[in-house]
Amino acid sequence: MVADYYTASAEFYEMVAARHVRTSAGPLRTALAGVDTAHGPVVEIGAGTGRITEVIAGALPGVPIIAAEPSTPMRAMLTSRVFGDPDLRRRVTVVADPAQRLQLPARVSAVVIFGVVGHLTRDERLALWRELRGRLPAGAPVVVELMGAGATRTIPPFRMLRETIGEQTYEWWTEAEPVSGEVMRWRTSWKVFRDGRQVRSTTDAYTWENLTLEQLAAEAGMSSRMISAGGVPGSPEIGLLHP
Repeated sequence: MVADYYTASAEFYEMVAARHVRTSAGPLRTALAGVDTAHGPVVEIGAGTGRITEVIAGALPGVPIIAAEPSTPMRAMLTSRVFGDPDLRRRVTVVADPAQRLQLPARVSAVVIFGVVGHLTRDERLALWRELRGRLPAGAPVVVELMGAGATRTIPPFRMLRETIGEQTYEWWTEAEPVSGEVMRWRTSWKVFRDGRQVRSTTDAYTWENLTLEQLAAEAGMSSRMISAGGVPGSPEIGLLHP
């Protein structure tokens, strides 16, 4: 059974994704520069609503993309975005498989894994790295997003985002606590306000292994370098692994 971390809050995700892509698009383009797309499609594991899919497509014109997203409402938005763009519609294949069950093509030019690796157990990650090593040419990039929490610790509640749509204001709050080892439990809450009062809220929780790029590289048997250290509050750490 694969946990579903995003369905409960999927209706709000585009507000997060819009900000996320502003800080991650540049580093992702840097990581994908020079990719030999003749080796096969680019695989995006955890495509969400498709904003990063658009960045991949723009960075690598003409390359086929396999966009995997297991959350049904997130995948609905992804499919809508792909369907509405003639170029994406020709190039992007949307699949519903989670990382643990994803059927990869025999040859892959690059892999993008945003918002996923910390959800996987070590055994699941080791299995994924084995699959990728057998399909990627030497030097091909595996672009990985890290949580960027630094040391595993308790993080008190703080507001990550505040947006207004129509007559309602939306706030996204998050907090975290250590569970065991490097595993942290994150809790996120969306609060919806109208006329100064809260009219509804949604809360979800998930565990995330707080891994460094060096730890991922060691278990993957790959080289690594950091592309973006996440210096802007709320911006992601993005690293590069390659066989």
